[in-house]
Amino acid sequence: MTYDPRFMAQAIAQSARALEEPGLEPFGAVVVREGQVIGQGANHSRKHFDPTSHGETEAIRDACRRLQCTALPGATLYSSCEPCALCVATMAIVGIETVYFAGSLEGSNAILAVVPEPLRARGDVAALRAEAGRPIGQGVIRAEAHPSPEAEAILHAWARRHIAG
Repeated sequence: MTYDPRFMAQAIAQSARALEEPGLEPFGAVVVREGQVIGQGANHSRKHFDPTSHGETEAIRDACRRLQCTALPGATLYSSCEPCALCVATMAIVGIETVYFAGSLEGSNAILAVVPEPLRARGDVAALRAEAGRPIGQGVIRAEAHPSPEAEAILHAWARRHIAG
C-alpha cells in the first residue's frame, strides 16, 4: 500500500482526542487494509492504568476484535508518532509490514520534556530499542528459567487439540 494522507489525518485525529478526553495521551493510530480503516486507537495508558495501551496497540486490538482474528497480514499502520519498541513488536506479531508515522520519538520526547514526570513517563528511546531486541536475560532485565514439566505438558495438550487434520 502506498502512503495515503487521509489515513494519517485520521491517526492524528485520534491523537487529538487527548486534548478533550481526560486520561488520554496525544498518540493515535489507525490500521488500514485494502483501503479501509479496520482499527483505530488512542493512547489510554493513564486512563486504563495500562502501560501497553499505546495508540498503535489499541488500533491493533480494535482491528483484531472487529475481524475476530489475531493476525493482520496485508495491513498497514498509520501513527501520529514513531512507534516505540513495544508497538513495533506488536506489529510484527500480527504481521503488519508497513508503518507510516508523523513525528519521531526523539521529537515527541523533547516536546513533552516540559510535562512534569508524574504526568508523563520519559524513557531513553535508544535503550528501550536495544533492550527489546535482546534475548531475555541478556539486557538490563534479569531473567531465570525454571523449567516445568507441567507447563510443557499443558502446551503439548493444547497443541494436540489444535492440530489441523
